[in-house]
Amino acid sequence: MGEQNVLPNTDVEARRAFMKALLNEVRAMEHMLANGMFESDIRRIGAEQEMFLTDRAYRPALTAMQVLDRIEDPRFTHELGLFNMEANLSPLELGGDCLRKLEQETEEVLAIARQQADQVDTKIALVGILPTLTREHLSLDAIVPKARYYALNDALKHLRGSDFKISIKGIDQLDFQHDNLMLEACNTSFQVHFQVGADEFASLYNIAQAVTGPLLASCVNSPILLGKRLWHESRIAVFERSIDARSDAHAARGLKPRVHFGDHWIEDSVIEIFKEDIARFRVILTTEFENDPIGMAERGEIPKLKALCLHNGTVYRWNRACYGISDTGKPHLRIENRVIPSGPTVLDEIANAAFFFGMMSKLSHHIDDIRDHMSFADVKSNFLSAARDGLKAQQIWLDEKQMPAQELILDILLPLAREGLQECNIDSQDIDRYLGVIQNRVEQRRTGARWQLESLEKMKGEGTPHEKLRELTGSMVQQQESGKSVAEWTLAEFSGSQDWRESYRTVGQFMATDLFTVRPDDIVDFAASLMEWRYVRHVPVEDDSGRLLGLVSHRQLLRLVARGLTKDAEPVMVRDIMRPEPISVSPDSSTVEAIRLMRKNKLSCLPVTEDDKLVGLITEYDLITVASKLLEEVLDDRPAE
Repeated sequence: MGEQNVLPNTDVEARRAFMKALLNEVRAMEHMLANGMFESDIRRIGAEQEMFLTDRAYRPALTAMQVLDRIEDPRFTHELGLFNMEANLSPLELGGDCLRKLEQETEEVLAIARQQADQVDTKIALVGILPTLTREHLSLDAIVPKARYYALNDALKHLRGSDFKISIKGIDQLDFQHDNLMLEACNTSFQVHFQVGADEFASLYNIAQAVTGPLLASCVNSPILLGKRLWHESRIAVFERSIDARSDAHAARGLKPRVHFGDHWIEDSVIEIFKEDIARFRVILTTEFENDPIGMAERGEIPKLKALCLHNGTVYRWNRACYGISDTGKPHLRIENRVIPSGPTVLDEIANAAFFFGMMSKLSHHIDDIRDHMSFADVKSNFLSAARDGLKAQQIWLDEKQMPAQELILDILLPLAREGLQECNIDSQDIDRYLGVIQNRVEQRRTGARWQLESLEKMKGEGTPHEKLRELTGSMVQQQESGKSVAEWTLAEFSGSQDWRESYRTVGQFMATDLFTVRPDDIVDFAASLMEWRYVRHVPVEDDSGRLLGLVSHRQLLRLVARGLTKDAEPVMVRDIMRPEPISVSPDSSTVEAIRLMRKNKLSCLPVTEDDKLVGLITEYDLITVASKLLEEVLDDRPAE
């Protein structure tokens, strides 16, 4: 998340001073570019490993600060959510055994994280979106208590002027409204960095954009959010919407969200990206900055460009331009590819990085100008279709060749990446190992996303949705610790051996959400038919906006029949017999609270609402299930006679 010494963008004078500094730093960078001050003739790679923290039940654990307090290693830092952490890996010169070293260091930091997390009953999970995340984990109670994050949240909400909205359609559909930026914490990635020379930046940045679609198709690992099966890489849609600071008017006008892929090629220089982002996106955070960056550059000194870096850190291009200063003291430019999700294993992640570096290296010599062979519209379409469909996505490659991602990767891009890594003098055994992982994964169509979706399908008919997601996450954590690539994993199974209580703590974990409802002006016959067709004893009554108005029970219909009212000439309406304003609970209500309410009020059904909108239903049958599980536990613990 970058610079932590930040201030909210509320003071007018401070904002003006920061904007002036931002403009001066752009001019300083222009001087540095014109005078060849950037490091060149060397390629370095690097990565950032983000991870989720889970409790023993494989639900998000808000223990990041506790774990970090135990880790005495400067490579580790926090992220936005208390259930996330990040490790920054060492830069390596591209060549020889650099990929093996990157894998070794990634395994090293994960071993440290696992060891220290275990001390506070926490496990590490590598996945783009943790399947067991629920809405209760997305409140500001779960945000890392740092000034930058609170300031960012306040600034984005102020710019937007309304709640953040998400609508994603996949196998299921998610329509979601949220009042803070914690949706961003749903996502973790394995971000790779590729250092390039200033003179070649524009060409290589365009190549990075071109290969991002098929790269993403090969490594999707985020198909589930809040229990819904969405895109194969739902991170793309979630992140773009989670910090969308545009007002409705700005969105209608076509203003880009702060997370975006871009709409055109870069023409000449990295400076185009920084200028466009300053022009399009309001400053939302400020920090301390150097007084005279232009003078420093003119004197041959290297400015830190802190204002420019901070603003760049609040605009989230999927391929981001980065400025830095190497250990040698020379400034450099990097392309940060942000699309690769975390996991499923370290081996898979390094294979993804090798695929990206290989394609970048080969195409930088193989193609004079990628813009002559592909339209940007096709490149962006490739990216979005890969996020939605993974290896099934249709991709358009050089000179408008169209084919499935699986075919493009196996027949064209893997051989191309191999040549690129060979030209970089990467050890041949490492080339075979890492590109072999990609080939095996793509041939079997076993990405992390496919493994999750196929595992859920295999568990169909077993347990509650929450229990299945816990089984899925548990199997994922256990198998990724084995080090085997996801293509070699077995599908998760429903064992029934987990602690069932963890899936019945709150109403939202087991409530029915696939509901059949009626309106107040519907005829009673319709409500009766619904009960007969769907084998249910209760039908909620709602208005067109989803607001809960009442409840119709099977018992009320029987009374109606007994009184002979169904034979009258005038039809009886639902509003005539429904129980208005029924007692309800929220998804976060504890199961114990729900049981007490139902016993006290002699209820056989309890609607679940959020902001007065119907979101679910629990019945006495659900509580019988809880009771039977508890009874089994008691009987199992009883000593044998």
